[in-house]
Amino acid sequence: MKKNFVRFLILVFTGIGFINAISAQESTVKRSAVRIVEDGGTGAYSAIMYTDGSLVTHTIFRPQDLSAFGDNNKLPIIAWGNGACANSPWEHINFLSEVASHGFLVIAIGPMPEEGERGGGRSTASQMTDAIDWAIAQNGDKTSPLYNKIDISKIAVSGMSCGGLQTLEIAPDPRITTAIVCNSGILGDAGSGMPGMPSLTKDQLKKLHSPTLYLLGGESDIAYKNGMDDFNLINHVPVFVANMDVGHGGTYSQPHGGEFAKVATAWYKWQLKGDKEAGKMFTGNPSQLSLSTIWTVDKKNLP
Repeated sequence: MKKNFVRFLILVFTGIGFINAISAQESTVKRSAVRIVEDGGTGAYSAIMYTDGSLVTHTIFRPQDLSAFGDNNKLPIIAWGNGACANSPWEHINFLSEVASHGFLVIAIGPMPEEGERGGGRSTASQMTDAIDWAIAQNGDKTSPLYNKIDISKIAVSGMSCGGLQTLEIAPDPRITTAIVCNSGILGDAGSGMPGMPSLTKDQLKKLHSPTLYLLGGESDIAYKNGMDDFNLINHVPVFVANMDVGHGGTYSQPHGGEFAKVATAWYKWQLKGDKEAGKMFTGNPSQLSLSTIWTVDKKNLP
């Protein structure tokens, strides 16, 4: 009787294990699906969005055809944090795909959202570090399609709202080349933000060591005062602030990420690829962006 019971238990647990294994395989297949956002972006390299089996906690955006990348043309790394510190980039996929189409490896916190899915959950700034570590490892992995195609010396951290605070938390990492802080800024009263938000003080700004861009939504942006205060306090590194009167939501969900994507991409091209033509948007007196009728800008420690 006992032997039969034991056999029964073995069969039950073996069956459960088999079902779980099948479910895991189905989940992996589902997460490994590749999608093209909109038309792949307006850049020279049509982009794809996917989640890699070795980094199922993140969503990757990169050029679909990697044949153009190698010794003389590498993909800089961009780690992205989401608004509300959400564990999904669903609000920003148009923006991120557009950036990637200009020859960047963009890694956003959170698994790839399904079509129409509004992902949730909470993320942490350490997931940005995970993204950077993964990209560096992929560049050295001979079995990876990204082997020797990534510029591990050019790394940006960027994020929107709560993700902007995650950006400021990780930006002191010595590997970081530049940062973009979108619709965000450190609160005057540390710890007064939403649960899970990085509890930073203004002293964090002193730890910045690389050129930094703030993209804000004008005075109607809830983060406007915090972001402008950050800009006023940063005096030791190059910093540029650009305001467009669109409020806290920015233009990320607009076709190809809208104006925010245009400005961010120019900054990435300049800072991560050495594109001096793109840099003219932010340099000179006047800078090209200062001549725009929809942007209001200011800068410090920049030519």
